[in-house]
Amino acid sequence: MLKLQSIRPLPTLSAIVRYYASKSFPPHTVVSMPALSPTMTSGNIGTWQKAAGDTISPGDVLVEIETDKAQMDFEFQEDGVLAKILKDSGEKDVAVGNPIAVMVEEGTDVAPFESFTLEDAGGEKAPPAKESGEEAAESSEPADTGSKTSPSTLPKDAPKEESAPEPQESESTGGRLQTSLEREPLASPLAKALALERGVPIKQVKGTGPGGRITKQDIEKFKPASSASSATPTAGAAPAYEDIPASSMRKTIANRLTQSMNQNPHYFVAATVSVSKLLKLRQALNTSADGKYKLSVNDFLIKACAVACKKVPAVNSSWREIDGQVMIRQHNTVDISVAVATPIGLMTPIVKGVEALGLSSISGQVKDLGKRARDGKLKPEEYQGGTFTISNMGMNAAIDRFTAVINPPQAGILAVGTTQKVAIPSSIEEGNGVEWDDQVVVTGSFDHKVVDGAVGGEWIREFKKVVENPLEMLL
Repeated sequence: MLKLQSIRPLPTLSAIVRYYASKSFPPHTVVSMPALSPTMTSGNIGTWQKAAGDTISPGDVLVEIETDKAQMDFEFQEDGVLAKILKDSGEKDVAVGNPIAVMVEEGTDVAPFESFTLEDAGGEKAPPAKESGEEAAESSEPADTGSKTSPSTLPKDAPKEESAPEPQESESTGGRLQTSLEREPLASPLAKALALERGVPIKQVKGTGPGGRITKQDIEKFKPASSASSATPTAGAAPAYEDIPASSMRKTIANRLTQSMNQNPHYFVAATVSVSKLLKLRQALNTSADGKYKLSVNDFLIKACAVACKKVPAVNSSWREIDGQVMIRQHNTVDISVAVATPIGLMTPIVKGVEALGLSSISGQVKDLGKRARDGKLKPEEYQGGTFTISNMGMNAAIDRFTAVINPPQAGILAVGTTQKVAIPSSIEEGNGVEWDDQVVVTGSFDHKVVDGAVGGEWIREFKKVVENPLEMLL
């Protein structure tokens, strides 16, 4: 009978470490893949900062882990020695909870662990089941639906219906006799659609399905006899395309935006807003700042969003399903998610409590969050959450306007185009005099489940009012 040896408890790592002792190995601790965000189910192993035999102190970075949002450092919080690495750098889709390394106390001989394997650590658990084989879409906040009828909450031993046997197609179509020239080829609807899309003459395709039925695979493999010689690329010719594997973050973006468009009934409200006074105020404040800060137009617009959200709080809300109850959660603070383009995809770091912040504080936080977002150094709490989002493409002079997809579970997002000079009737000169006005087109996307059309229009009106009278932001 195997006698388990006692191991000193490590309470601070109870969520990411389990303890294990086996036949011939000294007392040790198995380090498992941590959950670095509330919705993380798996991660990729980056660069190990420690090697087998290295001593580790609290706060030392053990390994870099790529989540679906960023590259993050896994900091160890206990003293010890790294005895064995179980998952090498570059390992993909390691499920949360699966063993990645073995730790021992200082003074313990690590030589016996050279033969330590994943099986000695208890083996790997199967990755969590994904509906339709896709990754679960990640909301801007941790999921909180409270649903008890989702597939993941059903008991594993629940009886399943037996699948019906596949019907066998008859080799005879039952149609009238036709000549070979006028007979319609027997093909699946998918094959017909694909042939039409690719311009494949379907009558020249030989079917390999039941009864000579043409399948999708037959269309994909079809090569015209006349162009067979030209279909083979010549030596040294550049390939026609390149397949680039989708990153974890790209998959998450795809799933979340698809979920948002499918589940949130979007409607759009646009307005042309004068920013001439705002630009003059910005210039005056930056001139008097003595280099302490440098305000951008986006800093003013973020503040204006917060002002509008406080005046129209229905927009500063989100749709919630908790314990079977559907509710609209109205937030008391305005946390603005700011869309930032990064090398690995779009991220939305959050400026929290904007309604209580000054413009210089907003500017400083946006610059800091944007830099760390591009460097992949954001913490989960810095990009998960938010009550409203702003996406500004004004730096691109070709974009006069655009619409944005709502960042769930939020109920609204504002899309900002570039600044344009527009001739308007002069307020000073009489007659036909004109003057130039700096204007931007903004478009609000709202979730109709939470925000009615009139309410979305009211929010745009309040936003326009404060932007065109920017001194109100200083009150």
